Amino acid sequence: MTIIPYSHTFDHSTLRKMLEHDPLVQRTHAFLAQFRWTVVPDPPIEASQPGKRPHPQSAYIKALLLKIDADFASCTQLRRFLLEHPLLVLELGFRPVLDVRAPYGFDVQRTVPTARWLGEQQRTLSQSVLQPLLMATAEDLCAEIPGLGETVAFDVTHLYAFVKERFKKEQQPRGDPDCKLGVKRSTNKEQPDGSTTEEKEYLWGYGSGVASATIPGYGDVVVAEYTLPFNENDITYFVPLYLRTVATLGFFPTHITAEPLSMPGTPIRWSSIAVASPPFLSTSTAIPRASATAMGCPCVPMGCVCTPPTSSPTPTATCRNAFAVPLLFPQASGQTCDHPQFLKEKGCVKDLNWELGGQMRVTLDRQSPLYKGIYHQRTSTERINSQSKELGIKRPKVRTLPAVRNLNTLTYLVINARALQRAWQINACLLTTQLGKIA
Repeated sequence: MTIIPYSHTFDHSTLRKMLEHDPLVQRTHAFLAQFRWTVVPDPPIEASQPGKRPHPQSAYIKALLLKIDADFASCTQLRRFLLEHPLLVLELGFRPVLDVRAPYGFDVQRTVPTARWLGEQQRTLSQSVLQPLLMATAEDLCAEIPGLGETVAFDVTHLYAFVKERFKKEQQPRGDPDCKLGVKRSTNKEQPDGSTTEEKEYLWGYGSGVASATIPGYGDVVVAEYTLPFNENDITYFVPLYLRTVATLGFFPTHITAEPLSMPGTPIRWSSIAVASPPFLSTSTAIPRASATAMGCPCVPMGCVCTPPTSSPTPTATCRNAFAVPLLFPQASGQTCDHPQFLKEKGCVKDLNWELGGQMRVTLDRQSPLYKGIYHQRTSTERINSQSKELGIKRPKVRTLPAVRNLNTLTYLVINARALQRAWQINACLLTTQLGKIA
C-alpha cells in the first residue's frame, strides 16, 4: 500500500493522479507487480520500542531489484536516482518523513536511506526471504508456460572476486576473506620435445550454480540457484540445486542435462537423462569404442560380451567393475583373437563406473532423437549466464559470501521477472488470437 502524503503544493488527489500517470512509476509498478510480496514479512511491531516504524523489508528488496534492472553499478547511483524521483520513493514503499512544506509532502533526503545503509541491506538480507521470492516467480512461470520444468539444465559459472589480487594464488586477498582459489581454465601446452605440460589459470572468486528450463517461444527460466566459493567442485552444486528444483516444481524433472562434471554418478532413478559430455571412452587402452548390451556390459569388436570378474569401491565410494574379455577370464578358453590388445596377453579390459548413474551414462543411445532434443536444451543455462553477465553478475562489486549470494539471487529474480512479463504478453496475444477466430 502506497502512503500518499499531503503538502501545501499538492493535495492527496493531485499526488494520486501523478502516481497513476507518471511513466516511470507505472513502469516500475508493472515490473514489481510480478513478485509475490506476501512471502516477504514486515518487521514486527515492538511495543517496547515506540517511535517511527522502520522501512519495510520489501521496500529495500524493491529498491535493490530496481538497482539491478536499471543497471546501476552501486547503491550510490541508486540513491541519487531515487532522490531525483520522489514519486518513485513512495511507489517502492519507503515510509515518508512527512513535511507539509516540501513539494511532495515529505522530506526526500531524510526518507531515502543512505547509500551505505542500502549496501548493508544488500549484504545482510536473509536468503530465507529471497529464496521463497525466487521460488514464487518460478512457480508462476510454470503456471503460465505448459510443460516448463520437464527438462532441466544444470551449470556452474565462475565469478571474479572484487579484489585486486584475484589472480595471485599465493595469498588470500585481504579485501574478501570468503573468496576461495579455484582453477578457471586448464590447458595442455605442447613442448618443443613433443611432450605436453598442463597449465592452469587460477583466480579468487565464487561459483554460481543454476538450474534452468526453457520452452520454445517463451525463453529461459531460472528454476533454482546456489552460490559457493570457487574452490568447490561442480558436482558439489548438484544435490542442493536438484533438491531446490524439485521443491520449486513440485515434481521430479523427467529429463536432466548438464555440462561435464556437473552430474555425479548417484543412484537417483530418472526416467531419462542426457549428459552433455563426450561419448563414453574407456580409461584403459583396450577397446577403442565398444558397444553395450541392454544390461550395460560392454562388447568387444569380435562380438563377445565382457564379464565382470572384479568389483571394488573407489576412494570416492563409487562402485566400479573391471570387465574383461571372456576368452581369457575367468580362465583362458584356448580361443584366439586377432585384436592387438589380445596379442599383448592382456585382452580387452574396461574399468566402468557401475553405479546406476554410471550405467545410464554408458547405455544412452546418443543418436536417438530424444537424446539429441534433450542435449540441445543444455544451452539454456548458457543463455541464463549470458543474461546474468549483462546484469553484472560476472564481476560483483561486493565482498563476502553472503553479499555475493544475495546479489546473485536478486539478479536471477530480475531475469525471472522479465521472463514472466514476456510469458504474460505471449499468452495474452494467443488468447486474443483464439477469441478472434471464435468471433
